[in-house]
This record gives sequence, structure tokens and C-alpha cells, in this order.
Amino acid sequence: QVQLAESGGGSVQAGGSLRLSCLVSGYTSAVNCLGWFRQYPGKEREGIAGLHTGGSFTYYADSVKGRFALSQDNAGNTMYLQMNSLQPEDTALYYCAAVLTASPHFCNPTRPSSYRYWGQGTQVTVSS
Repeated sequence: QVQLAESGGGSVQAGGSLRLSCLVSGYTSAVNCLGWFRQYPGKEREGIAGLHTGGSFTYYADSVKGRFALSQDNAGNTMYLQMNSLQPEDTALYYCAAVLTASPHFCNPTRPSSYRYWGQGTQVTVSS
């Protein structure tokens, strides 16, 4: 089993930055894919960024490309999402999620159904 916990959300003005963290615990050696998703009220979760922990795959949605950046700590237990140039449309509940023992094909966050393990989410609010 794997547990994920997001942190780092908050309120910021447009143009500001936040860094989200996703702490992964449990059977971390089996984690192959980590992704970030966001959800607007009444909408489906949208995959915005994802990676294969072996470094062979990285994905950014067009809506965040050039503004958001993924990274991991050296131990591979924490994934970060650096969010720059935030806009009001980035206001959402942000989740991280994981896939175990998977090839890079399954890391694409545009297929949320591939991700089995989810955190509880952290709210990001951007004011104009």
C-alpha cells in the first residue's frame, strides 16, 4: 500500500507562485508514476502533470506548460509542483496520485483511471 499527502496549497494573488508537495509513504519502491491533478467544483479531475520515477516520461498539460514544473527529492519520497505565474483559472483543488509497477505508458495523467492511489487534496486559490 502507498499513502500520499499533499501540502503547500493556499491563497495567492495573480502572478504569484506556490510550491505543492506530495509526500509518498508506504511501499514507495513500487511507485513508478506520480501525477498532479486538479478539480474545479462540479467538474471531473484534470491531469496537469505527471512523471515516471525512472525519468523516462514527463508530461505537462498545455494549460500549465511553461509555468509549472515537476521535481522529486533525491530519496524519491516527495514530488513537488512548482507553480509560477498563477492565474485565477488555476484556482482548484489539487491532488497527487500514484501508479505502482507500471511502464511509462501508464504515467500519462490524461488517463486518471490509471492512477490508483490518491491524496486528500490541497486547495489553491488565486485572486485577481
